Amino acid sequence: MSDLPALSGVALVTGAASGIGKEVAFSFAEGGCRGVVFADINHDAATAAAKESQSFAADAAYRALAVRVDVTDLQSVQDMVDLTVREFGRVYHSVNAAGIANLTATPTASTDFTHFNHVLDTNLKGTAHCIAIVAKAMLSQPPLTYTPPHRRGHTDPSSTALNTLPPRTLGRGAIINIGSIYSTLTRPSSLAYTASKHGVLGLTKAAALDHARDGIRVNVVCPGVTDTPMFRSVLDRYPAMQSAIARNVPWEGRMASTREVAAAVLWLCSRGASYVTGACLGVDGGVGLSHGGVKI
Repeated sequence: MSDLPALSGVALVTGAASGIGKEVAFSFAEGGCRGVVFADINHDAATAAAKESQSFAADAAYRALAVRVDVTDLQSVQDMVDLTVREFGRVYHSVNAAGIANLTATPTASTDFTHFNHVLDTNLKGTAHCIAIVAKAMLSQPPLTYTPPHRRGHTDPSSTALNTLPPRTLGRGAIINIGSIYSTLTRPSSLAYTASKHGVLGLTKAAALDHARDGIRVNVVCPGVTDTPMFRSVLDRYPAMQSAIARNVPWEGRMASTREVAAAVLWLCSRGASYVTGACLGVDGGVGLSHGGVKI
């Protein structure tokens, strides 16, 4: 049995060609969505991932669609959302996982602003593009409702216990942004990345407040060190981080798996999180409890 919550509808995931985004998209398929859009700047890899998801999708009518998107380009994002709505009718779940890592390790006084702008254009502005365009599409969708099943053991229609589970709205959709432990903390020589991920947390709170009355929930998942190809490239450059992870991560001294992060994303999209918006859900193994990140 899957450890993921049961879901339905259509999911749109950026950064779905690899890493956290790919695992999130796979988990939507495994969790029961009838359609998943694999969006990424690397269209070939997104296409391969979409094809792979067909083999374990839970819905017999499941359909996967690969789309090339450059999240730094507003028109590219608009085209992605338009295609999703045209092909599937609406967007139920939107996950913004496209992003880049801290590609340099220089102190603030030595900042390369070409690199700085590239990181913010992708991680911050790209996320803002996706939130805004998806939210606009969701505004045109009717809200969904959900009637919880009767509690086990209460089969008498006259039982007052049944009245404690009234129908509730699920809203027009859920938007989940992928932040980072550096959405709330920082480490030396990470000006651009810290600024971008702090910004993603701010975007989440602002959008959640703007659209709560519209029935659009917006939340952010903030992973710590996660076993992704992007982070593996960082480890290749800084091998001392392997031992630093073992020393500094309270939970088992290890990286998170992408599946552990995806499970948090799917919960925020599920019925169980119907009253959660504007939240920052850390998936960091406890790193944020006592110090700022993994120190080499």
